[in-house]
Amino acid sequence: MKTTAKKVGSEYVINGSKCFISNAGIANLYVVFANSNPDKGMRGISAFIVPRETPGLTIGKVEDKMGHRASNTTELFFEDVKVPEENLLGKEGIGFVIAMKTLDKTRAPVGAAGVGVARAALQYAIDYAKTRIQFGKPIALYQHIGFKIAQMAMEINAARHLVWHAAWLLDQGKPCGKESAMAKAYGSDVAMRVTTESLQILGGYGYMKDYPMEKLMRDAKLLQIYEGTNEIQRMIISREVIGPIK
Repeated sequence: MKTTAKKVGSEYVINGSKCFISNAGIANLYVVFANSNPDKGMRGISAFIVPRETPGLTIGKVEDKMGHRASNTTELFFEDVKVPEENLLGKEGIGFVIAMKTLDKTRAPVGAAGVGVARAALQYAIDYAKTRIQFGKPIALYQHIGFKIAQMAMEINAARHLVWHAAWLLDQGKPCGKESAMAKAYGSDVAMRVTTESLQILGGYGYMKDYPMEKLMRDAKLLQIYEGTNEIQRMIISREVIGPIK
C-alpha cells in the first residue's frame, strides 16, 4: 500500500491515491486506508475518516466502465491531506483487520447481486424461448434448450442458498469469512454463466443492444472482480477448508 499517513502533532498527514472508488464523486465521507508505519507491513495499515471537503483531497475523472454504468467510479488523490487524530478508526495498525472484517460483510451481498442478475437473465431467456418458433414449435420445447434452462435454474438456486447461509451467519454474529467468500465467488460465477447461456438462447438478438442481455452480461463480469477477485475468494476458501498443515 503506497498511500501513507504520517503523524504530525495531533494530526495525520495523508499522501497518495486510490483508484476505482465507488461513489467517490458523490459521498461526503471516505474511509481511507493508509500506511502509518510502513516498516510493519500489513500491521502498519490504519484506517481514517476523511471528509470530502478536506483541503488536498481531489476527486479524479469518472471512469468509463464496461458495466455498472449507473455507479459513479473515480480516482481519489491525497496531497498533504490533514485529518485530526480523532479521525483514526480504532487504533493505529488495525486497518487491515477492519478491511477484512468489512469484506466478510460485503461479499455475500455481491453474491446476492449475482443471483439477481442471473434470475433476470434466465427469466428473459425463458420468455423468449416460449415465443421463438423454430421448425413449427417454440424452442423451449427442444430438449437442448430445456436442459440449459434446467441447469441454470439449479445453479441459481444453489447460489441463492449460499447467500442466505452467509447472511444468516452474519445476522447471528458468527464467523463467516469462508461462507461469504463462497457466496460471492459462486454467485458471481453463476451470474456470468447464466448471462452467457441466456444470451446464447436468444442467438443474434441477445448480442444486440436492443435487448437487455448484453447489459446483464457486462454487469455480471464486474461481480467476479470487485470485493476481491474470485481467485482471491478461492484462496480464502481453500485455506479454511484445508486448515493447518504440520
